[in-house]
Amino acid sequence: MPTAGVFRPTDPAFVADPYPSYDVLRAGPRVVRDEATGTWLVSRHADVDALLRDRRLGRSYLHVATHAEMGRPEEPAAHAPFWRVIRGGMLDVEPPDHTRLRRLVSRAFTPRTVEQLRGTVQRVADELVENAIQEGEFDLIATIAEPLPVTVIAQMLGVPDSDRHLLRPWSADICGMYELDPSEQAAVTAVRACEEFGAYLIELSRERRVRPRDDLVTALTQVVDGGDVLTEDELVGTCVLLLNAGHEATVGVTGNGWWSLLRHPSELARLRADPSLLPSAVEELLRFDTPLQLFERWVLEEVEIGGTTVPRGAELGLLFGSANRDPAAFDDAARLDVGRRTNPHVSFGAGVHFCLGAALARLELTTSFQTVLRRLPHLSLVEEPSWRPGYVIRGLEQLRVRV
Repeated sequence: MPTAGVFRPTDPAFVADPYPSYDVLRAGPRVVRDEATGTWLVSRHADVDALLRDRRLGRSYLHVATHAEMGRPEEPAAHAPFWRVIRGGMLDVEPPDHTRLRRLVSRAFTPRTVEQLRGTVQRVADELVENAIQEGEFDLIATIAEPLPVTVIAQMLGVPDSDRHLLRPWSADICGMYELDPSEQAAVTAVRACEEFGAYLIELSRERRVRPRDDLVTALTQVVDGGDVLTEDELVGTCVLLLNAGHEATVGVTGNGWWSLLRHPSELARLRADPSLLPSAVEELLRFDTPLQLFERWVLEEVEIGGTTVPRGAELGLLFGSANRDPAAFDDAARLDVGRRTNPHVSFGAGVHFCLGAALARLELTTSFQTVLRRLPHLSLVEEPSWRPGYVIRGLEQLRVRV
């Protein structure tokens, strides 16, 4: 099945609405190679869910083979600072290193830690909504969606108020490298952001070793499990991952979610009339227009998918956005249903790489939507929004609304 006219991740029209293309992909083979990107695309929910758990795949292959052995080109030397930071965290490594890192980080990122943030999340949400009320007409992305998670993660990490403005640009610049075939300019920008953020976190962690505080950076400098500790590179990589994963996703779900609700006024009215639907509504907004559209996996051992053999060294693109709209997994999959009861969406992943920050994301999203619904009962759209150019992490440039 040719994908050239169907899968177009650099086309603004496709980014704005990839879902008709996903319908076409799901009607075809269970896996298909996109010639333009070299990525093998998997579009069905059952396959995506199964492959997320399949240990013949990995977020990296460097624990089993070199680039040459996998038939891949060497990474440019200029990109080394980026990969040093990214591979210091747990997302782009595999067991046993991933198991060790997740165990260590989990000791400082427990459900109790998240629950203790509830009051902080509510206070920040109230302050942001109050500012929005004073403005009257505002960009929901810049006024509410972005500052809430960055304020929370900054407080968690222990980043001083005076430095918090640095985090969002660093995060956005680093995430540019997760696009399919990023440009050299995107790579240069991401490398610079990793160097700057890495240097900042090293200085902050060294200070916390000398003068500990009640924050996550301090906790990560102190975690010990059977004599095992985080190295400095691992601490930096972990903090960068927590910022990027926890922040970008929450911003995206908030923006995409409100755009979905404003386009479906009957569902928005239903949610306003029955706030008890909020937990299911958050899960539905995560499903209906997830910001993470594609999750990359490398084939460590040859796999067979629907009669097609995918060779070792291939790059699989698991299409979360398509899986979440698969009618084989969801009743009336193309419809937004804030009261949906059965919702096995894959927006947080599955298997060993299931999102460690899922509980925090749910807390932030529930609090944010609840506060806006309660305090801005007449929120309405000013103009149709535009989409950022990125596809893999897909979100709005802005969402202008009025109270």
